[in-house]
Amino acid sequence: MIRFYNGKTLIFENNGIVISDDEVHVSGGRIEYVGPARAGVRYEREIDLNGDLLIPGFKNAHTHSPMTFLRSLADDLPLERWLRESCWPNEARLDDDAVYDITKLSILEYLSSGTTAIFDMYNHSEAFSRACADSGFRAVICSALNDFDKDPADIERDYLKLNGYRDLISYRLGIHAEYTTGLDRLKYMVSLAEKYHEPCWTHLCETKSEVEGCISRYGMTPPLFLDSIGFFEYGGGGYHCVWMSDEDIALFADKGLFAVSCPSSNLKLSSGIAPVAKMDAAGVRIAIGTDSAASNNALDMFREMYLVSALQKYIENEPTACPAGDVLKMACVNSALAMGLDDCIGIIAGMKADLAVIDMSRPNMRPLNNLPVNLVYSGSKENVRMTMVNGRILYEDGRFFIGEEAENIYEKVERFIHDKVRKE
Repeated sequence: MIRFYNGKTLIFENNGIVISDDEVHVSGGRIEYVGPARAGVRYEREIDLNGDLLIPGFKNAHTHSPMTFLRSLADDLPLERWLRESCWPNEARLDDDAVYDITKLSILEYLSSGTTAIFDMYNHSEAFSRACADSGFRAVICSALNDFDKDPADIERDYLKLNGYRDLISYRLGIHAEYTTGLDRLKYMVSLAEKYHEPCWTHLCETKSEVEGCISRYGMTPPLFLDSIGFFEYGGGGYHCVWMSDEDIALFADKGLFAVSCPSSNLKLSSGIAPVAKMDAAGVRIAIGTDSAASNNALDMFREMYLVSALQKYIENEPTACPAGDVLKMACVNSALAMGLDDCIGIIAGMKADLAVIDMSRPNMRPLNNLPVNLVYSGSKENVRMTMVNGRILYEDGRFFIGEEAENIYEKVERFIHDKVRKE
């Protein structure tokens, strides 16, 4: 058993956030106890927080981890040129070994920023899963069915295989996007959702042209069209949700769907600003993601939280929009629920021990007037002292414990880029 003591603990409650002096004891991958010190208990390790803050880890609800090799390779370009001239040609050079190594590089970044789980959409699913499981990192895979897949039946095979692959890996159904997936394959995805009673996910309303194209094809916005064919019958949601109409928002609220906001990527690609405050007020459940390091270029949930709040204050012309506590809950609780990780939503006895320790001695955390506000408005990756996943410490004080040295991972990824990637 591991004991965290002599610090502060951040606990989500129905009426908000409580900062307590409780100790947290972890055993067998789960939180075993939250409360005052106990006598007569033997511990494998006792961690003196020395006033630091223990929080539920961030859950990054939209990622494309293997795309990290494209970071800073083709920037300041319009979306279509960025995709066609850089992303797609270079992604064609990926193989399973490269995906394995690049995924591990991404995991290092997630861990060093307090992220304990990701919702990842990419191909090479088995290599990705192996990299996460070998590292001890939690990941939920979302399928990315589209018209370029050789065999759409691979989705069902992956669903059945990878949901039972290892304890830390799970698999959800999804398409890449309406505009990359023809009607026959869309209906196939709906049939899988009906067969397994599973939620469905997709990139959704990311750009204005995407919405206009769907209206031209089907006479409806992407959310309304997908719902009309049964895509959301068992829940799910969309990534980005920038160009949402009032009808789209009402649909999401009525069906309990999730909207995953990725503000850094949307700003950098000039896609727009998602109406997070408006959706939240309508009852839509909001989660937060980074998107990929190819379009972001960082996998940093601190930056996303700040932007979610600040951008809503701007577009609503309302300084009370998206307060820090609500945004923190989006990143820790709602994102976990979106991913189906209902047992990873907080520091509660019986929950999975997916935790992060925030160094409160850094100058950007002082004074200690309001710790949740500090996290969202002034926090950064430099404040992450430790990250634990499933009761195992994977990052602590600048060192990684994922079964492979960071320098070895860097070397392999750099070699792949040198040998295989076109930079012109």
